Amino acid sequence: MVVRKQPTVAWLLLTFTLPTKRASQRVEIWRKLQRYGTVPLGNSGYLLPNNPASEERFQWLATAIRKYKGDASIVHVQSIDNISTPQLIARFAEARAREYQELIRQLQEFSSLPLQKQAVGRLSRLRSRFQEIVEVDFFDNPLQKRVGELLSRTDAARVATRKPEAAAIGSREYKGRVWVTRPRPGVDRSASAWLIRRFIDGKARFVFAPEEQVPGDAVPYDMFHERGFGHRGDDCTFETLQKQFKIRNRRVSVISEIIHDADLADGKFGRKEGYGIDEVLKGWARQGLSDQALLDRGMLLIEGLYHSLS
Repeated sequence: MVVRKQPTVAWLLLTFTLPTKRASQRVEIWRKLQRYGTVPLGNSGYLLPNNPASEERFQWLATAIRKYKGDASIVHVQSIDNISTPQLIARFAEARAREYQELIRQLQEFSSLPLQKQAVGRLSRLRSRFQEIVEVDFFDNPLQKRVGELLSRTDAARVATRKPEAAAIGSREYKGRVWVTRPRPGVDRSASAWLIRRFIDGKARFVFAPEEQVPGDAVPYDMFHERGFGHRGDDCTFETLQKQFKIRNRRVSVISEIIHDADLADGKFGRKEGYGIDEVLKGWARQGLSDQALLDRGMLLIEGLYHSLS
């Protein structure tokens, strides 16, 4: 007979008491326990796998409980005599399964709506909720992959319907050109340079100049200039380039939404990914990097983002 070796998992147990008059604080602590993915262990307390992130979260909770005049203890547990490790893992799996199943229901409901009623803000909230669950899916529930695929399909179906609105222009005249923009490039200019180099002009060279010193043979982008490409209507420069050159690529369409929200900060598409890229570029700018170094690094960030999108 083959004896299966049980998985070895160490645990953290948070036990606490709060004064009965602290109802609002009790609700606050309970909500955090839910968000952290804990599983109740009878009347003994709340359980998490023992790892640095879990310990830090429990330490913060214990500090908050003591601040509210309560008592809290964090216990390191190797095993529990009346519950096996597989049984404990199954409890975490059941908790995450319920959350994934609810998310699947909401995604199916969203996908069944007519396109004009599919609010991008709602999809963004569903995507954020998925990331929250994944963060506490300690044992990789099989439903995680299914929800991820549903999100990807929902994204693909929606962005595929976004058609470039502007008439295409002759792309041949924009090959091997010098492209000029303002100094200290940010998220829109860096992303636009990436789009130009990858889809429009593979040999593009980028230079920087103030508005009043644009070289006559250069193509301005993201500048307040009568020539070239910039913000048009509600579109950022990235969107203008995508539409003018009729770049039909699903991942580019997703990136255009990300850059729009980061650049214009209007929440139009409910995309938050670009804010981090923008902050990183600002940080590099404060370090005194040259304009070219900023642009090069920004383009690398967008290239990474492009490959991260499935």
